[in-house]
Amino acid sequence: MTITDPSTTPNLDTTPVLLGTDGACSGNPGPAGWAWVASDGRFGAGGCPMGTNQIAELRAILLALQDFPNAPLTIQTDSAYSIGCCTTWKKGWQARDYRKADGKPVMNLDVIKPIHQLLDSGRPPVTFQKVKGHDLSNKWPLNTAADEQAVQAAAQSRAARADVLVHGSMTIPGS
Repeated sequence: MTITDPSTTPNLDTTPVLLGTDGACSGNPGPAGWAWVASDGRFGAGGCPMGTNQIAELRAILLALQDFPNAPLTIQTDSAYSIGCCTTWKKGWQARDYRKADGKPVMNLDVIKPIHQLLDSGRPPVTFQKVKGHDLSNKWPLNTAADEQAVQAAAQSRAARADVLVHGSMTIPGS
């Protein structure tokens, strides 16, 4: 495996980088993993010994935003929750100081707030695309590859009993 730093690879045009993201959790809560996979085979993945599936889905998006600060992105994800956190609910939550319409506090703010800060930072645009997860037709190979990397990261974190972070490149099956 080749280890690369995606932030050192400049995106010299305005064509969005296409990424699939996914999160995985072995038990909920349990060891959690998350990953993004780019259409050129680069990937980033992380894991923690204890988390939830929703946290893992959000961390995949956060890692993608951190790893591609200067590139427009199209993020394919199977998580309607994550898309809602990043788009539909964002403005209202911010206006209500991260409280829902019913006044209850928003959950997972330790991940959501950094995502919002990055999205609001003047960075190039980010578009989210809802895809079908675990699609056996392999219509969404980046999401499938991200799921595989997320599962591996969760397993690595469980074995190490510590947080893990990995960057590398891979061949994307079916692409």
